[in-house]
Amino acid sequence: MSIQIVPQDELADGKNAAGNIPPVLFANLKTLYQRRADRLRALAENSPLDGYLNFAAAICDAQQRVLKEFPLSIDLSEELEKAAGKPPLDCALFPRTPHWLTLLDALIAVLKPGASEPVRKVLECLEQSPNLQREMMATELLCQDFKHVPADKAPFIWAALSLYWAQMAAQLRGVGRADYGENRQFCPVCGSIPVSAVINAGGLRYLHCNLCESEWHVVRAKCSNCDEMEHLNLWSIDDEQATVKAEACDDCGAYLKLIYQDKDPQADAVADDLATLLLDDRMEDKGFSSSGINPFLFPAE
Repeated sequence: MSIQIVPQDELADGKNAAGNIPPVLFANLKTLYQRRADRLRALAENSPLDGYLNFAAAICDAQQRVLKEFPLSIDLSEELEKAAGKPPLDCALFPRTPHWLTLLDALIAVLKPGASEPVRKVLECLEQSPNLQREMMATELLCQDFKHVPADKAPFIWAALSLYWAQMAAQLRGVGRADYGENRQFCPVCGSIPVSAVINAGGLRYLHCNLCESEWHVVRAKCSNCDEMEHLNLWSIDDEQATVKAEACDDCGAYLKLIYQDKDPQADAVADDLATLLLDDRMEDKGFSSSGINPFLFPAE
């Protein structure tokens, strides 16, 4: 079963194919980035990855500040009307406005004063890069052509792109409608891929988009990557009560982290995924590859 984003009046009766389960949840941007920054710092306290987790937290702090100082206002009614079952904010096709570059420059300005010398040099290099070059790197990231984007610049470019897309998603006057179809592993709002999945307080699984921060419902009985049901296994570093597990599928060879917010309400799709890289190492040793991408850790190609 796939999910489509349709105008709100098309579901005026409140009905959809998934009963009372909301197919799509849009992010609450008022608290998203601050909660994520707080979670990253809490996870860093007892982690060998403390330096990088605190680095990611600083970016989230900057996103929260820039969100308030440089809000985006855009009319997306036409995109929603012509979506025709496809993601209305398709990351590979949507024509970006220069506002995302404004967000990038604002993030750089916020981050530079407190950055370490190596990070400051990266920020200054990115700041001085021509807009055409920055646009090209953005397009390559959005099209998952990671080898052409320097790894040290990618998190900052993505932070601006994500802030841009998340604001658009929040202003999209649409709702999710569950229909029969494929491509459930892609975000119905922007077409990007998940960073991880969250199990909410009600036990439902939602995949969390690594770009626009939206979440979409996927039943727990099937692989989130290939829809197969018979050869799924859960793995964890600690025990059966772990907050983070990896769901691996023997049929497609992919895995995706599950973040159990029903066990820890403070758990975050991005922060807890990033803090459990040891689990990624274990899964790769077993021959599985991740079907998600963390916005602070792009794959090397």
